Amino acid sequence: MTTNPAPIRVAIVEDHADFRDGLRLMLSSSQRLTIVGAFPSVEASMRDFPECDVLLLDINLPGRSGIESIPVYKRQSAAMQIVMLTGLDDDESIFNAILAGADGYLLKKTPPARVLAAVEDAAEGGTPMTPYVARRVIEHFKSTSPAKTEYQLSDREREILSALVKGLDNRQIADTLFISYETVRNHLKHIYEKLHVNSRTQAVSKAITERIV
Repeated sequence: MTTNPAPIRVAIVEDHADFRDGLRLMLSSSQRLTIVGAFPSVEASMRDFPECDVLLLDINLPGRSGIESIPVYKRQSAAMQIVMLTGLDDDESIFNAILAGADGYLLKKTPPARVLAAVEDAAEGGTPMTPYVARRVIEHFKSTSPAKTEYQLSDREREILSALVKGLDNRQIADTLFISYETVRNHLKHIYEKLHVNSRTQAVSKAITERIV
């Protein structure tokens, strides 16, 4: 008997009404996603913020910016995954969002199908990034990172960690390495333990800054 995947509750904070409405319509096309709120600003969302699994958050907003609001949302729900969805592709915005605790970073020009997949990936603990963003992160840290540190990772664990750095989600990693989805999850658990981290975002950051892969 096949078990249907759990529904994913999604909230949106985006000040441009047309883009917000289009995003809500696009996400609603997925039977697995439920839109629990769509707000024009951080302040509007805070008046009655709904319980959700994934928050799609713009950066340039009236009032408080998306980046400075990440810790506020995280205090409300540590389990909620925050994915930046923005038109900003400059290094400062990307790195500040990641350092503030963002769980993913997508550009607004990302194809709709990729946005849908990214929301599901984030809900399952992934760190979705537009390929351009992932490349910028890698290039930046390669030029500023200290000497490599060893963490006794196996060859397979290094392969999976490298795939994380490239922005692949769990299912893409499984398909690429010809292993099962559950095997990927088990390897990720061991990788987190060896790197002394608690999330994919932290694992990717450590892998890049310490040149682990």
